[in-house]
Amino acid sequence: MKIMICGSMSFAKEMIELQKKLEDFGHEVSIPCDTDLHVEKPEFIDDLDKDREHLIANNVMKKCFKLLANSKTVIFLNLPKNKIEGYIGTSSLMEMGLAYYLGKKIYLMYPFPDPKNHRWAHEVASFMPIILDGKIETFKIN
Repeated sequence: MKIMICGSMSFAKEMIELQKKLEDFGHEVSIPCDTDLHVEKPEFIDDLDKDREHLIANNVMKKCFKLLANSKTVIFLNLPKNKIEGYIGTSSLMEMGLAYYLGKKIYLMYPFPDPKNHRWAHEVASFMPIILDGKIETFKIN
């Protein structure tokens, strides 16, 4: 099955690890096109000016949207970040909206926060994602 992994670039290393696990299960797995850059230069995530230049110059969002569109399923790696369990950033929220619009199955690795605590979680809930509770070894994609 064709799967796209999405998430904060703060989780770039973990995305590559998840990609390898899913490939070991026989799936064809895509990750954001600039994941390796963020593994090599983790400080890049905090330099918004350089990141914006990179995004525009390399057409990153369009490339990632195309990978998502060509996948059957999307898994969001929503690890803790900024003291938020189940963190989903703005780019991931855009990707989730696109996945929902395109009729893709949406999985979250972990539960997302209560919408009363984080407004964006309301939108996440409306996409009706399937929560994996971190158990990638036992999940089966239909």
